[in-house]
Amino acid sequence: MKSVAVKKLLVLAAAAAALGSGVPEAQAANECEGLMVCVPVAGPWVVVPTTPTVPRPLARYQVTCPRGYLVGGTDAELSNPAIDVTFTARLGSPVNPGVSTERSALFTAIFTGNRGRVASFRPHIGCIPAAGGGGRIPTAVGAIVPPGPPAVRRVRTLRVRAGDTASVSQRCAGGERLVDLWHAVGFFTRQPPTAATVASVRATRRLRGGRVAASAAATIALGRRHAVVQVGAVCGGAP
Repeated sequence: MKSVAVKKLLVLAAAAAALGSGVPEAQAANECEGLMVCVPVAGPWVVVPTTPTVPRPLARYQVTCPRGYLVGGTDAELSNPAIDVTFTARLGSPVNPGVSTERSALFTAIFTGNRGRVASFRPHIGCIPAAGGGGRIPTAVGAIVPPGPPAVRRVRTLRVRAGDTASVSQRCAGGERLVDLWHAVGFFTRQPPTAATVASVRATRRLRGGRVAASAAATIALGRRHAVVQVGAVCGGAP
């Protein structure tokens, strides 16, 4: 029993190391609740637009498990209780890792309050070893097609430092078509970013020739804080 526990600890340590430096571990959330073997992964504090327009603008950010792991649990921290956060899951039965989730989880947040100066959320995922198979896909009857993964998300994330002006882009693979896109600004800080910190990084997005690109500029007010800009393309491949 003792050797098994040691092996599990070694697996967790190796998986956490694979996440890369500069990414804090998840500690203040319940993403690993009820999971015996779990690697916690925390995203940055993602800025949520508070513009009171209809429809409200969305903030999206994708968090990824180490290789060989699937998302087994999710959670989020909010700087404002008026933020509504969900994550994208596949249809299927039973609802469980490997059927409803995969290696990455895309979080979507919307501000539902009347007003707010700065709002942000920090996504958390609990990653479990990818063992066993997924669920069974029912046989199609006539023209009825069972739900599956008709879209794929292609994501790139760029670190931004104080005084930097940088850009990051992403496009769909050959044979795919772009159906949706997003970009997000996040801060790897212990507490939700202040208004001054949020204002220190400005990002704009453009679409050109089927490629989604985001440009970011960070002022010296960012200091030594770790900021990221993520750009995502949702690509369809079904006929």
